[in-house]
Amino acid sequence: MADEEKKIIVDDDWKAEAKQEKERLAEETTKQEQLPDPNFAELINMIAMQAVMGLGGMAGPGGERIPPNLDIAKHYVDMLQVLEDKTKGNLADDEKKLLDQVIYEIRMRYVQSASGGTVPPGTP
Repeated sequence: MADEEKKIIVDDDWKAEAKQEKERLAEETTKQEQLPDPNFAELINMIAMQAVMGLGGMAGPGGERIPPNLDIAKHYVDMLQVLEDKTKGNLADDEKKLLDQVIYEIRMRYVQSASGGTVPPGTP
């Protein structure tokens, strides 16, 4: 056996396999970074969050309370109303229920804030 020549087998396709694995991982990472498809609930929540910020119900990046601005809050409450008016009769039951609930809650918070009450930071 000592006289037999030892052969070193070099797997040439390891580079191709490594390249394919790298491409697969890059594709998975790209898929994870993509935003979800837009939907009606997301639109409602986006507008509602702006209204809550206007009511002073959000904390800033440093944890400080954002002061209320009732004009801004009213603008976004009105935008929710426009959304309700423009989509009347075209919403699924769960979408209508969500919109009705959000409008009611935001209006109650607006009335509370306008009458001198405050919205605790971090409440949607």
